[in-house]
Amino acid sequence: MSRRRKIVEREIFPDPKYKSVILSNFINTVLRKGKKSLAEKTVYDALDILGEKTNEPPLEVFMQAIENVKPLIKVISRRIGGSTYQVPTEVTPKNAQALTFRWLISYAKTRSEKTMVERLAGELLSAYKKEGASIKKREDVHKMAEANKAFAHFRF
Repeated sequence: MSRRRKIVEREIFPDPKYKSVILSNFINTVLRKGKKSLAEKTVYDALDILGEKTNEPPLEVFMQAIENVKPLIKVISRRIGGSTYQVPTEVTPKNAQALTFRWLISYAKTRSEKTMVERLAGELLSAYKKEGASIKKREDVHKMAEANKAFAHFRF
């Protein structure tokens, strides 16, 4: 924890199309080399594909996919008495959202579809259906935390 001044969080404005702050945050995470218009186009096109495939409002599908991938608990390495333990800790909502976005984007990049729009739409759709690589990552993190719950008393 810093002994300096408090961290001032900058305000994130809602995205222009759906008026959602979470979607705006996701667009900022997709962003590469400062090209925000390209990131917006990629995410909006992926949401349009989601809407066509599910016949539901794309923002609701996106939010449900985010909720399905969001981790509740994670493990952190803690060095105690010369040994390193994997200590399970609860995830703060902000950190959970950041992990979710990171997992969705990284696993979308590894998919086999041709364009990033199709990859992102495919990963979001599989997350919405509770299947796919990002859901598997969440399950692995939860399994790891469950396996190491004997070290939960090292949390402080």
